[in-house]
Amino acid sequence: MRGVHTRRSFTLSGAALSAAGVASCAAGAFATNPRFAPVIAARERIIRIDVGLRPFRPSGFRVAREVRGAKTIIHNYGHGGGGLTLSWGTSALALDEGFDPAQRDYAVLGCGAVGLATARLLQERGAKVRLYAKALPPNTTSNVAGAQWWPASVYDHDRVSDAYLAQHFAAARAAFRRCQTMVGPDYGIGWEVNYNLSDRPITTYPAPEASPMRALVVNQHDLAPQEHPFAAPYVRRFDTMMIETPRYLRRMEADVRLAGGEIVVREFRAFEEVAALPETTIFNCTGLGAGALFGDPEITPVRGQLAILLPQAEVDYNIISSHGYMFGRADGIVLGGTFERGEWSLEPDPAAIDRIVRSHQAVFDAMRWPRPRDTAS
Repeated sequence: MRGVHTRRSFTLSGAALSAAGVASCAAGAFATNPRFAPVIAARERIIRIDVGLRPFRPSGFRVAREVRGAKTIIHNYGHGGGGLTLSWGTSALALDEGFDPAQRDYAVLGCGAVGLATARLLQERGAKVRLYAKALPPNTTSNVAGAQWWPASVYDHDRVSDAYLAQHFAAARAAFRRCQTMVGPDYGIGWEVNYNLSDRPITTYPAPEASPMRALVVNQHDLAPQEHPFAAPYVRRFDTMMIETPRYLRRMEADVRLAGGEIVVREFRAFEEVAALPETTIFNCTGLGAGALFGDPEITPVRGQLAILLPQAEVDYNIISSHGYMFGRADGIVLGGTFERGEWSLEPDPAAIDRIVRSHQAVFDAMRWPRPRDTAS
């Protein structure tokens, strides 16, 4: 399983970035909206750079049953940028393919969000689980996810079938319901408002009106200019859950162990090593590693790079735009927006990070604030 990431800070290339001025959002023109505290997008506030490789399949994630000799393999991998979002849903689909009440012992390969969700669902059905993984949290790809609850960048629209889209919605719906039961500080999950900024009318994000996924969009509104402080001509707001990944994955791993699960740190380099495991049914949640281990030529890495800024408790919203995204998480302000296909390197690209920070600084510098005379009663 390829799930390593870097946690480091470094000097960005280019001219120094100056801190954006912090403005206070007065009442008045925006009185019916939440306070829009601006993010201070500045190099000096970076606390770490995270780089992760998304396991992407143009035709979408794979949930399938395969028999190889004496082993039954249940595949559950290839989630692209939607691993955390879809993990509970695709794991439920995987159990439909491979859980047998008459069977006691199961193996799970991988200790990211998908592997942990699979292990927990097996345990909830009374199974004994042994989880094998090359890396444990915090050294998994899941740890460096932006972790907005919405299945984005999971497939190529021109490569998916109607059958896959139905499966995609079934997984998303199941995951949406499960994550709602976990909202709160224990798992680091909470609801947060999102603002999609665009130069053109917004018709497809987060989901087109005709898509089944539209049923999972909560509290969507297209805002008039006087209802928000952003410079973009078109702004759509909607609510989603946010997942604080370090806290979530720590708790999930603890849940697996407390329920009697065994976790073995081990790397598999060939299927023959998997075939030698004592368990006869094996859930494959190896993510990017499934390409070499199980011979899937379609899976490819998509590199994502994040600049994590010092937390700002007053920033309790997210922004999605052509510049990338900003997620106001409790553990830090997440700035992202790279999607680099076929890139295996886990080394940060200073130019890309510089671009991410600068483009977000421009968004917040352009925010409009009511003048005192605009707010006078």
